[in-house]
Amino acid sequence: MRPHIRLILCLLLPFAAAAQTQTTAPPVVAPPTVSAPVATPALRTPPPSDVPSDSNERARPGNYKACRDRVAAANASGKHIDLLFVGDSITEAWNPPDWGGYRHGGAVWDKYYANRNALNFGVGADRTQNVLYRLDTMDVQALTPKVIVLMIGTNNTQDTAPQIATGVHAVLAKLETMYPMAKIVLVSILPNARATQLMADANALIQPYADGKTVFYLDLVPLFPPSGDNWAGLSPDKLHPTEAGYQVWADAMEPLLTRLLPAATP
Repeated sequence: MRPHIRLILCLLLPFAAAAQTQTTAPPVVAPPTVSAPVATPALRTPPPSDVPSDSNERARPGNYKACRDRVAAANASGKHIDLLFVGDSITEAWNPPDWGGYRHGGAVWDKYYANRNALNFGVGADRTQNVLYRLDTMDVQALTPKVIVLMIGTNNTQDTAPQIATGVHAVLAKLETMYPMAKIVLVSILPNARATQLMADANALIQPYADGKTVFYLDLVPLFPPSGDNWAGLSPDKLHPTEAGYQVWADAMEPLLTRLLPAATP
C-alpha cells in the first residue's frame, strides 16, 4: 500500500469507530407510567355487596313485633317521616313513650324528636345483616325520611373490622337506594367492653364513607371517655347509654339536625 494512502486510512479510522459507537448505543427507555390511585366508589352508586340479608326474628320476636307496630302506626298516620333512626338496641333504647322496652333515652327522645315526625327503626341484638333483612321485609318503602340517623355494628363482634365496615357500607347503600333524597347521619359505634379495639378499628374504616354532602359522620367516641372500668355515659352493662349518655348524643347531633331539618326544631 502506498504511504500516502496508509496515512489517510489511519486518520479516518478513529472517526469511523466513533460513528459506529453512536449508532449502536442503546435506545433511551421512557420511565414507567404510574397509575393514579383508584377512588372509593361513591355510595350513591352502591357497588355490589356480598353481605347477606339475615333475619334475627326468631331470637327477638318481641322486638321485631314492636318495630313492625311502630312502622304500621307511622304508615297509618299518613304523616311524613322526617327523621328515621336505624340501628340495634342502642337505637331501640331511645324508646318513644308509646312502647315498652328500654327507658334509657325516653325523656331525651320526647324533648328532641317527638315533634319532628321521627320513627325509631331499632331492634335489639341486630347486626348489619339483620338491618338489611328488616329493610327488605318490613313495610318501610313508603316512608320518605329527610334525614336518617344510622348507628350499627356493635353486635357484629364475630366479624373482623373490615367485615363490619363492609356491612355498614351495605346498609348505607341500601338506605341510599331506598331513600335517594335523604341525608344520612352515620354515627360512630360506641365503645363497649365486649370488643373495644374491634369497634375502634371499624370506626376508622367507616368514617371515610361520609362526604359531608349526603352522608355526615358523627363521632361520639370522644364524648364517652373512659371512666374507671367503664365509659362515661354508659350503663353498668358497658354497652348501652344512660339517660345522660343519650343527652350527650342528642346535644352533639343537634347542630347537624338543625341544619338538615331547619323547619323542625325541638
